[in-house]
Amino acid sequence: MEDLFSMAMNNKSKPLAERMRPTGLDDFVGQSHIVGNGCLLRRAISADKLGSCIFYGPPGTGKTTLANIIANTTKSKFVQLNAVSSGVADAKKVIEDAKNNLEMYGKKTILMLDECHRWNKAQSDCVLAAIEQGYIVFIGSTTENPYVSMTKAIVSRCRIFEFRKLSDEDIAEFLSKALKDKDDGLGIFDVDMDKEALSHIVWAADGDLRTALNALELAVLTTPQNKDGKIYIDVNIAEQSIQKKALSVDESEYYDMLSAFCKSLRGSDSDAALYWAERLISAGCDPLLIARRLVVHSSEDVGMADPRALVIATSAIVAYEHLGLPEGKIPLYNAIIYVAEASKSNSVVTALSRAEELVRIHKDDNVPMYLRDRNYKSEKIVGYKYPHDFGGYVEQQYLPDSLKDAKIYEQSSNGYEAKLIRAKIIKKNKG
Repeated sequence: MEDLFSMAMNNKSKPLAERMRPTGLDDFVGQSHIVGNGCLLRRAISADKLGSCIFYGPPGTGKTTLANIIANTTKSKFVQLNAVSSGVADAKKVIEDAKNNLEMYGKKTILMLDECHRWNKAQSDCVLAAIEQGYIVFIGSTTENPYVSMTKAIVSRCRIFEFRKLSDEDIAEFLSKALKDKDDGLGIFDVDMDKEALSHIVWAADGDLRTALNALELAVLTTPQNKDGKIYIDVNIAEQSIQKKALSVDESEYYDMLSAFCKSLRGSDSDAALYWAERLISAGCDPLLIARRLVVHSSEDVGMADPRALVIATSAIVAYEHLGLPEGKIPLYNAIIYVAEASKSNSVVTALSRAEELVRIHKDDNVPMYLRDRNYKSEKIVGYKYPHDFGGYVEQQYLPDSLKDAKIYEQSSNGYEAKLIRAKIIKKNKG
């Protein structure tokens, strides 16, 4: 059994991010949309009435931390597994122990599974019955979209809580706290940190608190004291610690250049778009940010006028992630030119707004009888015209009765959409 000295030394040997991990809801950082005062998840944790759920979101946003807080506050037995290193046998052992604990002591078990998207169908299926019978409360943690990466059977039995990137303000405040904390943080060191250095670590972390804390710890522990006994952290040290170049422009100029890049794409000026992209990358902007803006503009400004733009933009992201710099800039700039030169239409954005508005206003519209799912209905559904029986297209009503004349998607006369207009006219004439 460890003595107090050994426990203290072991705690000091842990990474800063682990030592500074909040242990209660009042100290938890960010995610106010799900754990703020009055929110469902906070109430469930405080009342120890949490049901099966999945925490989904980017790394460093508090998923594991919140699970540890649950472990500290619950009266249930808490078991933690990692999907990378555990399998069916491990899960079955937890379930068997959980069943015994519930039957003998009336005590439930919470099973926390990190990287839960890594489990295959067979592994996931082994816990389904235990969830349904109440032997375990399942908590999954994943950086992947559970609706895509996990089996539907598990997802349907869990409430999904989406975690968001932490704000720069939250990260900056927590880093300042870590610098002052003498028990678990870096308060025992006499650190003099430039505001620009702190701002760079916050910016480069991009919403990931763990990355920010790791960079801060590395900067402090690897920087020698000056003649006054202080550890001075400047922007150069911050850059090296987080391995990301600081922007050589101020924040206002950075956003101005990003705006100019976006407007150049929309304005079909590939020369200007390439120039502003290069200015941003040279100033220290992550090329993936530019690639993500390309994906948005390929649907927002090009849209159905040239559907290939979205394919090329998303391909550029994949290519850059595989190649990196400098070769990755070639497919990226290829995509910039394509999106800029493509025919433009904002019909997709307009259609999205109209659809959202109609759904917001008309909440109780029923599906027409002949469009309903016949697989689970006992009565025979008649009236549906199968398009392939009519050569691939037949005129019939698909919207609810109250919206039967609504027009959501209006094609422009640009690029591929002009072909869609002609094709629709031909279909109607055939009908």
